[in-house]
Amino acid sequence: QVQLVESGGGSVQAGGSLRLSCAASGRTLRNYFMGWFRQAPGKEREFVTYITWNGGYTNYAESVKGRFTISRDDAKKTVYLQMNSLKPEDTAVYYCAAGRYRGSSVLRTGDVEDWGQGTQVTVSS
Repeated sequence: QVQLVESGGGSVQAGGSLRLSCAASGRTLRNYFMGWFRQAPGKEREFVTYITWNGGYTNYAESVKGRFTISRDDAKKTVYLQMNSLKPEDTAVYYCAAGRYRGSSVLRTGDVEDWGQGTQVTVSS
């Protein structure tokens, strides 16, 4: 099992930036991905981005490509989500996620083995 602790988030005006962090502890992350999902009120939880611990392969949802960047710090077992050019439609609870990487380009909630507690991101127009 992997324990995930998130930090960051908050409120920002449209066009602004925020950075989320997620620190992992517990089992080794070899062959794992870490990433982010988000859930807006009344909507299903959706994939945002992930990075693999082996090789650092990344992928993004189309809605955030070019605006969000995921990165990792191996020594700290931490991933970061830099969110730029934020839009009101980015408003959601953002969840850190981890699971075994099986080669999928777009992750589903069923691919996730461990979740963070969630952190609120609010973008006002």
